[in-house]
Amino acid sequence: MDAVTETIDALAGLLSGGGVVVLSGAGLSTDSGIPDYRGPSGVARRHTPMTYQTFVADAAARRRYWARSHLGWATIAGAAPNDGHRAVARLQRAGLVDAVITQNVDGLHTAAGSTSVVALHGSLAEVVCLGCGNLVSREEVHRRLRQANPGFDAAVAQVNPDGDVDLPEERVAGFRTVDCQWCPCGVLKPDVVFFGETVPPQRVARCFDLVDRARALLVLGSSLTVLSGRRFVTRAARRGIAVGIVNQGPTRGDGYADVRVDAPLGAVLPALADRLGAPAAPGAGAAVDPPVTAPTAH
Repeated sequence: MDAVTETIDALAGLLSGGGVVVLSGAGLSTDSGIPDYRGPSGVARRHTPMTYQTFVADAAARRRYWARSHLGWATIAGAAPNDGHRAVARLQRAGLVDAVITQNVDGLHTAAGSTSVVALHGSLAEVVCLGCGNLVSREEVHRRLRQANPGFDAAVAQVNPDGDVDLPEERVAGFRTVDCQWCPCGVLKPDVVFFGETVPPQRVARCFDLVDRARALLVLGSSLTVLSGRRFVTRAARRGIAVGIVNQGPTRGDGYADVRVDAPLGAVLPALADRLGAPAAPGAGAAVDPPVTAPTAH
């Protein structure tokens, strides 16, 4: 028996009692064609990430963000759940996973059939008006942007993990943004947490409550570099809640892990689901509950 098989067996033993909360990161979505910045398939960040403060204060920065994000949206919208996402849904249908906290903004857990999903950093599929707080679908805003910028769409070679692409300034300069249709000059922003912006406290409280009631916390595809996700691991460790980590490469939570598997998630998670007897996906047309998310404060 090799070392990976042994650690998968140990992880199965950790999860077999149920009461598991999953904490997922970008590494879980790389097999769906969405790269991460830190893992083995990560891409180098070529521009400074947009901060909330800059987005709000600078119209030129908003134009640059929306131009890049407009071209990246087709890849994000077309991404499909991979074997890792489906394995998490299988574990949940088996009654072993109670909820999913995801740092990802791609909606792939819900698309795979998982329920009780808390999108910690929001969702790229929705857009919020910073004036009136109205939420609209990203598809609707994408349609309006296409109408405002005929001929702008182009083939994209590489999409960044946050859903945008790198563009030269000369292409950005002529891009036209759109505003809220419900209030005067309302600034539209994807309903995701930008750098420099805080996660809504109600959402954080919901996540802490899920962790506090868990028997085990399973971290999937996160380096835990950012405190936003790592705090749930340290919370679990302080409370004596078992921690399992599956990630390619080291994480900042390895010192808290009871079981650590360093291997591709697309191979480990289906094998884990098989060991635990988790059923395959239901037939087409099976009902899927909506994700559970805390209200967003704006």
